Amino acid sequence: MSIIARQGIKYSIIGYLGFFLGTFSAIFIFPYDMAFYGKLQYILPSAEMLLPIVVFGISFSNVKFYPQAQAAGKTHNFLSLSLLAVGLNFIVFLVLFYLFFHFFPQYRLSQLYQMKEIVLPLIFILALSAVFNKYISNFKRIAVSNIFENLFPKIANLSAFSLFVFLGYTQQWSYVLFLVVFALALGGYFFYTNRLEKIKWDFSLEYIKKNRLYATVITYSLFGFLGNIGNYIAFRVDKFMIGEFLSFEENGIYSIMLSVLSFVMIPQMGLFNISAPLINKCITEDNLRDLDKLHKKTSLSLFFVGAILFSCILVGFPYLTDYIKNGDQLKIASPVIWILGSAMIFDLATGFNGHIISLSKYYRFTIVVMLFLAITTILLNYFFLTYTTWGLYGIATATTISLTLFNIVKLAFNYLKFKVFPFTIEMVYASVVCTLGITVSILLPESTQAWINLFYKPLVVIIIIGIGNHYMRIIDIERYLTLSFVKSLFK
Repeated sequence: MSIIARQGIKYSIIGYLGFFLGTFSAIFIFPYDMAFYGKLQYILPSAEMLLPIVVFGISFSNVKFYPQAQAAGKTHNFLSLSLLAVGLNFIVFLVLFYLFFHFFPQYRLSQLYQMKEIVLPLIFILALSAVFNKYISNFKRIAVSNIFENLFPKIANLSAFSLFVFLGYTQQWSYVLFLVVFALALGGYFFYTNRLEKIKWDFSLEYIKKNRLYATVITYSLFGFLGNIGNYIAFRVDKFMIGEFLSFEENGIYSIMLSVLSFVMIPQMGLFNISAPLINKCITEDNLRDLDKLHKKTSLSLFFVGAILFSCILVGFPYLTDYIKNGDQLKIASPVIWILGSAMIFDLATGFNGHIISLSKYYRFTIVVMLFLAITTILLNYFFLTYTTWGLYGIATATTISLTLFNIVKLAFNYLKFKVFPFTIEMVYASVVCTLGITVSILLPESTQAWINLFYKPLVVIIIIGIGNHYMRIIDIERYLTLSFVKSLFK
């Protein structure tokens, strides 16, 4: 087995482990104190939103220019200067941060300013970690990095929460532990990098000045920054704005809802790693017909499996809340699942929509659509928070609208440039069958025992969808239930 295959398997295992740890904690542990969990869920997204400003795409340059630096024997020089640049960027960022609040003192009441003692150090730690993460990927080693990137944030949340809620320490000590876990991850990055290749610090400027390489690096880093900041803002601004405009308790509730809905996105995990070579091959050979077939097939599979999971969540979640601490608060906010879930299902239906663009010569368009998504999400969130009384429903609606518009723009672009389209008539059949399953399950009588409803209502949904799929032939499930297919999973 090749190193890439081994690393891919290990990466997936760690990814799923982190996913289930985070989801289990969000459903059964964090509800014990929604407000404090909401604070933790405000701190990390706030730091991640500002992170691209400090990193400024330098981490991506450590991948792009690594072969060139390796040929010149200057990989450690490039890494050393990258870390130094991030440090200098952070100092500039700190100056601008405090100048902003100096000249606009009315914003000192914001949660961001109030929690600056933990957010600012976290930004610095994450920035250095981002450089090491990308540098390590040059050695085709991604599994260990995924532990620091995926698993440690879950451990940080869980340990800080447990220290405050279950062990009775102050919030300040919990924040310290939160930072310490991320600092340990940064230390892990350093020691693992040093193990792969002993780091020889070199801060000389001769190599970077030669042939004005620094200008090329800055230009490339700028594109990385523009693409990255849109992505970071778009998918984190909701928690930031809930913390600023609503309350930490509502932020905790919203974060738990997202964790529940993350089950819907399970089919998408690992999709890009599997499909990227096939997409790239079709685009390189200009084989748009096969690309369209692959797009439709993948999109249908993702949509159908996601729709089944979503349907089961819709009918089962109200009864799951009976076994969750403070579950009544989650039950009241359950419409958030209906609103956000619809956007996620539409996202699954569009398949590897964005990956087609990113692997083509039009990859710069990704920057445009990500910035469009970020701006749209911010404006819509602000509108619903300030001009309506919808609260979390407004946040969910804003995210749903912006994510749907985002996917529509990519759909239109791909159709115009590549003549590919993910939607098929089978998706309509799947939608009808799932809607029927949800409706019948909701209308069926309820048991006085919540655990019976929790199991039997989703089971009804699955049976109805299974019968519908058998007659409508949406997906050939029988092909995946054969002994030969099961054996192939272990090859």
